[in-house]
Amino acid sequence: MTKLAVTLPHFDFFPGLKGELAAKYPGTRFARSGPMMQGAELIEFVKGCDTAVIGLNRFTEDVCAALPELKVVSMCSAGVDHIDPAVLTKHGIRIWWVPGINKVSVSELAVCYMVFALRRLQLFSSVLARGEWKGPMGFGGDLRGRTVGIHGVGHIGKEVVKLLQPYGVRILACDRVDFSDFYRQFDNVEKVDAEALWARSDVLTIHLSRNRTTIGMYSGAVLAKLKPGMMLVNCARGGIVDEEALAERLKSGAIAGAAFDVFCVEPANGNPLLKLQNFFGSPHIGATTLESWEAMLRSGMHGIEHAYEPEPGVYPFD
Repeated sequence: MTKLAVTLPHFDFFPGLKGELAAKYPGTRFARSGPMMQGAELIEFVKGCDTAVIGLNRFTEDVCAALPELKVVSMCSAGVDHIDPAVLTKHGIRIWWVPGINKVSVSELAVCYMVFALRRLQLFSSVLARGEWKGPMGFGGDLRGRTVGIHGVGHIGKEVVKLLQPYGVRILACDRVDFSDFYRQFDNVEKVDAEALWARSDVLTIHLSRNRTTIGMYSGAVLAKLKPGMMLVNCARGGIVDEEALAERLKSGAIAGAAFDVFCVEPANGNPLLKLQNFFGSPHIGATTLESWEAMLRSGMHGIEHAYEPEPGVYPFD
């Protein structure tokens, strides 16, 4: 009989799913609300179980070595950058993960943030909060007619392309994979390399996975290549953009504005970017909709009996 540990507390928000899981796997352990369990706490919670339904818990070498009974890790998360496939393979642990399961929620947020940044809503909201609504406060800009660059045209990037169609924008699409068949469905999408993307985008939205090829990709040198006065949106993963270099370019106006849902260090409490009036930040809420979380939890439930062997170096572990 499957001995199951659920290491994320989100099932409490979906009592129907929780009841379904508890009925199918009697004795299931459910995590309580609080910080995501890691290390010794995670080991103690999962000990004696052969299957874990997880969120952003890190099953490191030390954790896996201390859990010899564990055979399946079924992920509810949208990304897998917290998982080392070589460690799981070494310990005979199979995984389950579905890409793009939250693509609608994240793509909608990204388009929202494009408009948010262009309209300078962070600045105008702060003016209102301080009681300084006294007259003209400057201008924002429309999204319509702009050139929007999309770096990463996987599941989420494709949804962004679709959502942008009514806005009358030009789209520059950049990805290491050739998605020409997808691009041909639209009259306003041009496939470009990274250099053209950086030089020509009025608004640039990042939808890259966090891996060894993308960590630190948007360095100070790359940020200096961006079109002067552009807007930068990141609803992908933290660590892709050099935040210190970004802050300097926001202060100088070289980058007119930015809206990020992800940060190098999370929680991002006290991050200096949050003090800038031309920067808007949110606490990693890209998938925080009822629709996305129900889909992710159902996926984690499905993976209990459908897990597979992870392959180091093969997507998404590259």
